[in-house]
Amino acid sequence: MRVVFALWSRHVRLFIRNRVQLVLILIMPIFYLYLLSAIFQSTQITNTVSYVLAGIIIIVVFQTSLNIATSTIDDIVSGYMKEILVSPVKRVQIAIGQILASTTIATFQGIMILIVGAFIGMTYTSVFTPIALVAFMIFVGLVFSSFGLFLAASIKNAQTFQIASTAITIPVTFLCGVYIPLSLLPEGLQMLALFNPMTYAASFFRTLSLEKMSQPIDELLVEQLAFEVHTFIITPQMSIWIIVAFRFTVFNPFNLCFFKS
Repeated sequence: MRVVFALWSRHVRLFIRNRVQLVLILIMPIFYLYLLSAIFQSTQITNTVSYVLAGIIIIVVFQTSLNIATSTIDDIVSGYMKEILVSPVKRVQIAIGQILASTTIATFQGIMILIVGAFIGMTYTSVFTPIALVAFMIFVGLVFSSFGLFLAASIKNAQTFQIASTAITIPVTFLCGVYIPLSLLPEGLQMLALFNPMTYAASFFRTLSLEKMSQPIDELLVEQLAFEVHTFIITPQMSIWIIVAFRFTVFNPFNLCFFKS
């Protein structure tokens, strides 16, 4: 546990010392909220501000979680990671420390934006809703931090990683319905978005945030919180199981790649 805590605290301290990043965390969501609200007003979505802000929160958690890959690549290039790997420390502990640090930072950023949202109209009828939102942010952080570490451990080359990271994050970001409503995308891209795990993460988080878990399917379909594939309906409740399946399907190779001597 001492090793895990040491790695966790190192990344958290580096994040806290970056004051510019802390300021941008609060400024950029407001900019995106203003920009995206105008786009989503062309849809049949009712509470546009809360809908858009919920999407921004979960995409920030996703993007921050993947930043562990960048920091891990930097550690590999600088030789810091090599020093840790040759020490009598289990690789499982290294991975857990990295993942928990990234998840902590990602969740903290999401909570900060959530607090800002409380001042611009995001309200909840139940005290358990914010708790559920934070819990889901932690879950998404753990999933995509693991994915980021999987990428870093697989590639290990800074130049190749930049290309691979861009090739993955841009499609995932723009095909999840956060920046562009899925209904405005071409039919082919709409089908491709259904294979994007962040589509379901955004859907579930928005449904939680808007407190519409018990709403009729027709209303969920209109607000793009549920998805229809031919005659089959993917509800928000099913979305979380899709993310869980993604976690266990994708990260089995991760366990073999990173922990193998």
